[in-house]
Amino acid sequence: MAYWLYKSEPATWSWDRQVAAGAAGTHWNGVRNHLAKKHLMAMEVGERGFFYHSNEGKAVVGIVEVIRPYYPDHTDETGRFGMVDLRAVEALPRPVGLDAIKADPVLAEMVLVTNSRLSVQPVTEAEWRRIRALGGLA
Repeated sequence: MAYWLYKSEPATWSWDRQVAAGAAGTHWNGVRNHLAKKHLMAMEVGERGFFYHSNEGKAVVGIVEVIRPYYPDHTDETGRFGMVDLRAVEALPRPVGLDAIKADPVLAEMVLVTNSRLSVQPVTEAEWRRIRALGGLA
């Protein structure tokens, strides 16, 4: 199973809005980067990822799950990009801020640290376990 990180500006799409979408979840659209597209295409139903607030807050705040694999993004007029559907699984009891992530040696090579502009990123199993622990999840 692969793990992921999804970045969103809270003013555009917040964790609270993701949670409000309920079990039906919602589509993760608007990705227009080819590397991020490859990540979306690789995702399988049941894989989990961190929901990260970018710009405001700059923190991992929750966990989401892929509930529908890659399909065309209805907002892309070129037809080149797609999306997946996600549902909220659980909030982190303690949001894990970017400063804490950058300061942690276990997370030094995390894509969030080395390529911070990428909106959809892979997360290693070690990074997954460490952020969950920092966030108060077993």
